[in-house]
Order: sequence, then C-alpha cells, then structure tokens
Amino acid sequence: MSTTAVPTALPGRSGGLLDRDRIVAGPGFNRWLVPPAALAIHLCIGMAYGFSVFWLPLSRALGVQQPVECPDLTLFGSLFTTSCDWRVADLGWMYTLFFVFLGSSAAIWGGWLERVGPRKAGVVAACCWCGGMLISALGVYVHQLWLMWLGSGVIGGIGLGLGYISPVSTLIKWFPDRRGMATGMAIMGFGGGAMIGAPLADILMTYFRDQASVGVWQTFVTLAVIYFVFMLGGAFGYRVPPANWRPDGWTPPTRSRAMITEHQVNLRDAHKTRSFWMIWLLLCLNVSAGIGVIGMASPMLQEVFGGQLIGLPDLGFGQLDLDQKRAIAAIAAGFTGLLSLFNIGGRFFWASVSDHFGRKRTYYVFFLLGIALYALAPTAAHSGSKALFVLIFAVILSMYGGGFATVPAYLADIFGTQFVGAIHGRLLTAWSTAGIIGPVIVNYIREYEKAAGVPADRFYDVTLYVLAGLLVLGLIANSLVRPVAERWYMRQEDVLALQPRTAGTTLGTGSFGIGRGGLDAKSALAWLLVGGPIAWGVWVTIAKASVLFR
Repeated sequence: MSTTAVPTALPGRSGGLLDRDRIVAGPGFNRWLVPPAALAIHLCIGMAYGFSVFWLPLSRALGVQQPVECPDLTLFGSLFTTSCDWRVADLGWMYTLFFVFLGSSAAIWGGWLERVGPRKAGVVAACCWCGGMLISALGVYVHQLWLMWLGSGVIGGIGLGLGYISPVSTLIKWFPDRRGMATGMAIMGFGGGAMIGAPLADILMTYFRDQASVGVWQTFVTLAVIYFVFMLGGAFGYRVPPANWRPDGWTPPTRSRAMITEHQVNLRDAHKTRSFWMIWLLLCLNVSAGIGVIGMASPMLQEVFGGQLIGLPDLGFGQLDLDQKRAIAAIAAGFTGLLSLFNIGGRFFWASVSDHFGRKRTYYVFFLLGIALYALAPTAAHSGSKALFVLIFAVILSMYGGGFATVPAYLADIFGTQFVGAIHGRLLTAWSTAGIIGPVIVNYIREYEKAAGVPADRFYDVTLYVLAGLLVLGLIANSLVRPVAERWYMRQEDVLALQPRTAGTTLGTGSFGIGRGGLDAKSALAWLLVGGPIAWGVWVTIAKASVLFR
C-alpha cells in the first residue's frame, strides 16, 4: 500500500545534531544531494592511495638535499631515531597500516554506524583522518616515525574505514532503483582521491620547500585543513530517507528476481551464511589479482619493454644507462596514472552495468574476461605490442575498481538493505587479506625468477598466470553464491523497530513528498564542488599519461 503521508519526528526523539533521527529527509528533499556528499568524503580519504608521493621527500627529511643514511639502522630503530633519515621501506609500512585498520575498523564499528547514522560516522571519520594527518605532521617536525604510524596509519586508518562505509547503506536506500550506480558514484571517489591529492601535495611541497625543510609537515597541515572542511561538508550533507521510502512513481519489478531479496538479514547472522563467505572470497581473489597489478605496474612496463619505450628497441632494461632509465621511469609513471583513470571509471561503469545485467553476472564477466586477459598479457608483451599491453591492463584495472563498487549492491541484493553498511564493513577484511596476498605473490615470484636468471622481460610471465589462477577460484566462488535461506530473515516488526524514529514509520510505503530528484540549483552547486577537483585531477593525469603514446 502506498501513501503520501509526511513523516515527522516523534516527540522527544529529535536527538542531537549528529544523530540519525535528526537527519531524516523531509518533503521536497532532492536525493541527488547525497552522492556528492559521499564523494566529498571519499575523495579526501582516497589520498591514502597517493601517500607514496611523500616517501622520497621524507627519506631526506633531515638532510634535505641528500639523505642522512645510517647503514645499521633497523626497522625498530627507525621508529625513534632523530639523527638518521628514514628509508622508503620503513615509510612504506604506512600502506599496510592503512588497509589493515580500514578493514578492521569497518568490521568492528560497522554495526555502530548503522545505529547512529552516516552523519555522526562521517564526522568521526573526518576527525580521525585529518587529526591523524596533524599527528603525522608533528611526527615529521620532531622526526619521530612512530608518530606518523600512529597518526596516519592507525588513527587515520580508522577514519578510512568509517569514511569508506559511511555512505553505503544510505545511498542504497536512496537509490533502490539504481543500487549499483549509487554506490559506484561514491566508491569512485575513493579511487580518485590520489588522482587529486597526489599532484596537489606535490604542488604544496614545492611551495613550502626551502633549504631547511622538504615541506612535508606543512603540506600535511594544509591538506588536513582542506580535507576537514570537505569531509565535514559531506557529513552534514547526509540525509537518510524515511522508513519504507520509495522514489516517486517507482515500484519494484514484478518479474522474478531470485538473486534480489525483499527481506532483511541481521548483521549477527550474515556471516553464518555460505553466501557471505563466497562473496568474501570472490572479493579477496579479485582484489588480490588487481593489487598485484597495481603494485608492479611501473617496474613491469619498464622491464618488459625496456628501450622500446624511448625508441631503442634493441636495448633491454639491463642495458640502459641511468639517464635512459629515468626517461622510461617517467613514461611508466604515465602508465600508472592511466591505470588509475580506468580504476576510477570502472567503479562507476561496471557498478551501473550491474543494475541492468545483475551482480552475479557482472562478476562472471570480471572473472572470465580477467582470466583471458591475464593469460594473454605475456603474449602481448613478447609480441612488442605496447598498445595491446596497455589496453589489457587498463581493462583489468577497470574491473578491479568495478569489483569494489559492485560488491555493496551485491550484498544488498543477498542480505537486504538494513545492515548492508555493517555487513560491507565486515566484508572489507577481504581487502585487508588481499593487501597481503597480492604483493607477496608478485614480489616473491619476481625475486625467484630474477634469481633463476630469467630475462627481465619475462620476470612477470609466471606471475600473470598465477593471478589468472586466482580468478579461476573467484569464478568458482561466485557460482556458489545463492539466496540465503528463509530461516535467516528478520521479522518485519524487528526491522520496523530499527528504522529512523519518525511518526510516519508505520504508514506503509511511499514517496512521502520526496520525488526522484534532479538537477536543481542546490544539487548543481554540490556537484560542481566535487566535480571541479575531479576534472582537475583527470586533466593532470591525462597530461602525464600522454607520454605513453608519443
């Protein structure tokens, strides 16, 4: 039964400024204001992917012009030294901390997020991510690496987890007609954060650099302020729909859709089902393969094509001099930038495709096409076809990003929308696991091949075939995903008790005076505020990637 009654807050339940009950949308609200709010947060925390821009400057934080090297320095010693510059390897542990704490915090506090709503979670994420950057700035200033690990790695990592999942269930509830597209728009921002943040950080470090400083701590402070403003704007832009809200004039399709449930599964029960673990496994395997490619993209292009990248096809990588290696390193950086664009675009494209094609079928495409492309890549490399090689990995990275963006909608289809954010949080432990599996496979196989005397242009052949094998396992896992059994469904009255507390909660379903929304003045401004930085990042990335085809 549909109704147009307007829900109003129950007496005494309006809550504080950040509470979920306070942000229930009223009549006339435009749902298209929510995606840019989510993007504002994801574009900021996505800078986690771009932190490597700081490693080389920080490796000479004391020496400024040349690193102050201490050959006997251990990893433990590097945490507390004030007289030796840090090694890039010591700084690189930040990545591990980022994604371990992203997955663990999302899993631990996902249920809390569902109870308090996205606004409070977004504010906490802003405080953690930006506060962590300020602690890191202090760590650079006093030259204490443990402060950087604690600040950005641990506290910032918690902000990553909360910020990443904060919009998921909200967007799915606002766009029941386009679940994949909605989550794709937000998660696209996480992939694009480094595309904006890394060149911006480079500009800021250049501005702040002088004879006494490499300009990193000042850059951290500046970015923390900018990000805090954007993330707070995003958090306060969040609204949740009234209970049982549907877009004006929309009704669920009447045809049978076996893989999309109309019921809800409780957070405490989701992990007890086989389908949860099959989705966990397929995400882990898809991400393991993709992270492997991201981690080896730059050296792979350089070692596979060598002098061919600079018009010297007869010279292998080992035959190039230092200046020539620097030249091909710049080209490889363009390759990495191009892959980031496809990673970002794939998040929106594939998630939107899944709305029409179905989530399970979309993952079948990821795995079947991915297997073929990974297996074909060595042939493309040895044939000397640089364009085909680049195209193969561009498509692979689009599906890597697409896997991230499609999985929240997959979870909503299987487990319902009530706890999808928290269930997604627990699923992100697959990402943390993949962050270990992918790099370990790639790095150890490469070292083995190198030690065995394999030519540099063939270092990655076995690796690519192994990654294809991971996708075969993912294909099997996807085939085993099934609708959950009825015994896991929540009772309707229990679902109702969890809804935002409004007087219209029991009045059935309807639009409650909220239409489908569209591009009005307010939404246009919101999209301009997030679209401007994205456009600038795309322009910078394309400019760098253009060296590939000169």
